Amino acid sequence: MHGLVLSVSVAILMLQGSAAPAQEPPGPRAGEVYELRLLRESSQTATDGSSGSTHDADVLVERVIAVREGGVELEFDLPEETTAEDRARTWQFPVRVFKPAQGPLQLLNGPELEARVDRWLAAGGMTRESCGHWIFTWNAFRIECDPQSVMQLLAAVDLASHDLRDGTAFQEAGGLGGTLRRESADRNGAVYVVEMAVDPQAVREERARADAAMREIMGDSPELGQAMHARTPDQISGTIKIRFETDAAGHVRRRTTVTELAMDGPGGRHETETVTETVERRLAASPDRARSQAGLR
Repeated sequence: MHGLVLSVSVAILMLQGSAAPAQEPPGPRAGEVYELRLLRESSQTATDGSSGSTHDADVLVERVIAVREGGVELEFDLPEETTAEDRARTWQFPVRVFKPAQGPLQLLNGPELEARVDRWLAAGGMTRESCGHWIFTWNAFRIECDPQSVMQLLAAVDLASHDLRDGTAFQEAGGLGGTLRRESADRNGAVYVVEMAVDPQAVREERARADAAMREIMGDSPELGQAMHARTPDQISGTIKIRFETDAAGHVRRRTTVTELAMDGPGGRHETETVTETVERRLAASPDRARSQAGLR
């Protein structure tokens, strides 16, 4: 699970007659368990004949611990079937957070994560001086030691933070913004789509950070400024297309993001890249189901 790279609610009004009041979608309940599936696929080609592809799949488990005034307490963890070896590769999970009705997630078990970081570093023969550096083991990764960094991981799987309404402005990291469009809707849910141009400067900065990380792994000085300067001539274009699928209650159950890039660099090098990221959230267990399985009514 290490390297987990590693985000929406709309009310469907149910009328029971001309004078019937609108019914709000049900909120979370303590004891509910959700499965979050993340899939990332990418492919790259270049005029120099190089090409490549990746396929990564991860699963997280989200548990509703308690519904409190102003929000809900959640726990995110690796699946029960995760091996001890795979669990030992990461210190971020389990993590407990408070999700307020408005605003970002709030970390609840920071001291516990701090202790895990120290044990994780010691097990790998590292110290706090290693934090923030890039290394290569089973893959390239940054040695992350800040408990708050787990919030970035959770933001990548958050499907309840967007206000999905037809015709509203929508912003995505790495893009120049677009307008949401409701593509379809029926009693089973709705589909919203948005398309925007990529932000060339954001892509250059991302590529420069990757270049600097690779230089560090290879033993060279990871000068980000130098890497940014080298990326300045790159001509970048492309699109980001996002598709949201909601259920009958208006909750997003799947988000699919397709990013297509075209990059022209020095020497006539032309490169294309397509990245498809899918996040799917489904109910795995509920208090009602648990009582039913226990033979209770």
